[in-house]
Amino acid sequence: MWNKVKWMAAACWAVVAINSARAEPVFQAPPDVAAARSELAIRAPLNALANAGRRLVAAGQRGHILYSDDGRTWVQAAVPVSSDLVALSFPTPAEGWAVGHDGVVLHTTDGGANWLRQLDRRMTGIGAFGDAAGTGPAPVGDAVLLDVWFADLRSGFAVGAFGLILHTADGGKNWTAWTARADNPRGMHLYAIRPVNGELYIAGEQGLLLKFDRTLQRFVKIELPYKGSLFGVSGANGLLLVYGLRGNAFRSTDGGANWEKADTGISAGLTGCLIRGDGSVVLSSQAGHVLLSRDRGKSFRLVSTAPAAPIFAMVALDEGNIALSGIGGIRLEAVK
Repeated sequence: MWNKVKWMAAACWAVVAINSARAEPVFQAPPDVAAARSELAIRAPLNALANAGRRLVAAGQRGHILYSDDGRTWVQAAVPVSSDLVALSFPTPAEGWAVGHDGVVLHTTDGGANWLRQLDRRMTGIGAFGDAAGTGPAPVGDAVLLDVWFADLRSGFAVGAFGLILHTADGGKNWTAWTARADNPRGMHLYAIRPVNGELYIAGEQGLLLKFDRTLQRFVKIELPYKGSLFGVSGANGLLLVYGLRGNAFRSTDGGANWEKADTGISAGLTGCLIRGDGSVVLSSQAGHVLLSRDRGKSFRLVSTAPAAPIFAMVALDEGNIALSGIGGIRLEAVK
């Protein structure tokens, strides 16, 4: 009897050992797991939207990236990570970059169909990052990148949480930490980086607006009559517009020396801005509003008739149409 009990116990341990050997790891970090293919990806929250020539590219949660050549039929891209993605930049129709959580930077050379990882937060130890002088590694911890902008195929910036600023001069092969090159001693989150009227701006938390000084090679602070978070900066033809929490938007026509509050008529956070060829300005909101201005951003009126759903990004199409991404995926809308 005792031998039988010992045999049964040994058999049980053998089964446990076999099952343990076959078991998958309990947890795999999102940068280690490719984005899952899903027919429902187009309906998932999409945080970013960009033009790649005439193609549209969208990115969102769990590493999902999709692309469309007509705005209606979407194809899911091959993405090597499942980290949430929040921003896109395409300096040419073929080459673009995506950034997001876990310090992820992705690169495409075929218009968004296939992506390769250039960087994530764990790669700081192998020289992917450099310090402000470009001479050594600069640890960034649990980095979250919130926006990216490339001037061309070599020079680009990524910005993010706790004041993180990264710069590359070789198309993303190597990155230098420029965090110390900004008037942001409290490490405010940086939400957007964009060129406006030949100058480069960063918009951030608690009314922080930074402008790149080419002589000093640093981002210097511009004073604003507003201390709420700014989610974006845009402009053209002498107009500079910043926008953020509670429907607040401010305009300047002298490079930020003086500011005037825009009348948006809403109290929801503003998430996107388009300056169109005819001079009109379009704003979107977290509550699903689409607003239009015909007086260079002084006042806005509600133009959207679609069901309210949070909007995270938008891009211009042709003939007054725009594409919007957010909760529930992509929608097209005429704004005239």
